[in-house]
Amino acid sequence: MSRHRLAALETPAERPIDTAFLLLASLFLAALVVCNLIMRKFVVVDLGFHTFTVSAGILPYPVTFLVTDLVSELYGKRRANLLVTAGFAASLFVLLVVWLPTQFPAAPISPLSDEQYTHAIASNAWRSIFASMVAYLAAQYVDVWLFEFWRRLTHGRHLWLRNNGSTILSQLIDSALVVVVLFAGDPNWPPSVMGTVIVDMWLFKTLMALLDTPFFYLGTWGLQRWRATPL
Repeated sequence: MSRHRLAALETPAERPIDTAFLLLASLFLAALVVCNLIMRKFVVVDLGFHTFTVSAGILPYPVTFLVTDLVSELYGKRRANLLVTAGFAASLFVLLVVWLPTQFPAAPISPLSDEQYTHAIASNAWRSIFASMVAYLAAQYVDVWLFEFWRRLTHGRHLWLRNNGSTILSQLIDSALVVVVLFAGDPNWPPSVMGTVIVDMWLFKTLMALLDTPFFYLGTWGLQRWRATPL
């Protein structure tokens, strides 16, 4: 009997844990949650040839696209879309957790009062995570679709092309949506400022996408040898 046939006869509890996918999913969800928590702070990143003004959330965010590309390569489009959907559910859970403390009065020994918590964390989190989720869903699903498109077009060759070709366009969508949803109507963020920040964020993400190409090759090579390792 074939190995696949034997696997089909196993109960879910008897099947080995796919540690490679578990690691990728954990990294993806951790990076996504951290992005949502720190995205409202904008930082200046001076790389010598150009000074970028970007959201702090952009620093761990390229990891999410690298992971979805690895999952697409190793497991296929369906599993990658499942991971994107799980990330959306995790973001909703974060919103719930942030909202929950607002329903209870602060204790006398609390370092943050009700007003401070609402102003510093809760009020900002709602719009930040909403903007992030809108941009995230659009960009990640486009990334997965484009990755599969380039794979079919090149007949499975040229890893670098589908890695970068999918990420660069999807990052433009992500950068534009997150800035517009987060700051539309804010008098401190006129269209000219939003446009400059969108371009800076997209160029920075594009640079990170190009730099992560060796990690994509290394991850593909290493994880193919590690998949479905029983714990």
